[in-house]
Amino acid sequence: MQLDIFMAEVFGTMLLILLGDGVVAGVLLAKSKANASGWIVITMAWAFAVFTGVVVAGPYSGAHLNPAVTLGVFVNTALDGGTIDAALFVTYIAGEFVGAMIGAFLVFLHYYPHWAETEDQGLKLAVYCTAPAIRNTTFNFISEVIGTFVLIFVIFAFGNNGATTGMGSLGALPVALLVLVIGLALGGTTGYAINPARDLGPRIMHAILPIAGKGGSDWAYSWIPVAGPLVGAVIAALAYHFIFVETVVKAAA
Repeated sequence: MQLDIFMAEVFGTMLLILLGDGVVAGVLLAKSKANASGWIVITMAWAFAVFTGVVVAGPYSGAHLNPAVTLGVFVNTALDGGTIDAALFVTYIAGEFVGAMIGAFLVFLHYYPHWAETEDQGLKLAVYCTAPAIRNTTFNFISEVIGTFVLIFVIFAFGNNGATTGMGSLGALPVALLVLVIGLALGGTTGYAINPARDLGPRIMHAILPIAGKGGSDWAYSWIPVAGPLVGAVIAALAYHFIFVETVVKAAA
């Protein structure tokens, strides 16, 4: 395991989840000063949570912060003729999930008095993980695929065909703006997980933490914000390499 990459992904993803789930807690939990401030507040804060994580992790790991980004980068590397380091792949994924779970735990601590004050079990779960506005397995899955496709495809476009170091190579602000527009334009259907660690890590913490008055963790839905982003990432890598590069990039060269 490359410790520098692992720790960078842990701390970057931890901050991403602390601030991202933190804003959801502030908006949804009872007696928070941010209560009911709405979707714009959530999407803006999530964008700058990504900004924060990228600033911290970027110089050391490239700031993937997301297994879908890691998968997309590794697929793109293979398509470009590079070699895949399985141990490095596992290092990224482990760091992302550990960081997400630590961030979720810190949100639990930070808002500790507010859990008991909030009656709605669904709002407590929504702090930690996504849920669809309309539950439809097929189209919820498609929404996650499309949202993640946009994320990964544009990351490759930012990196000019084959950035292999992740979001950190792009600069933090462009990535934050990309996440912001995905949230505003595409997030209304499923809450735009677009990141398996962002959803599954905190969902696990919701299940095991002693959150006052919590309900179930909606495991029946939990596979969608994991599988959808991974599929979207692979499609984005394939589309960028075989379609966009072949038709646009090479034509302009």
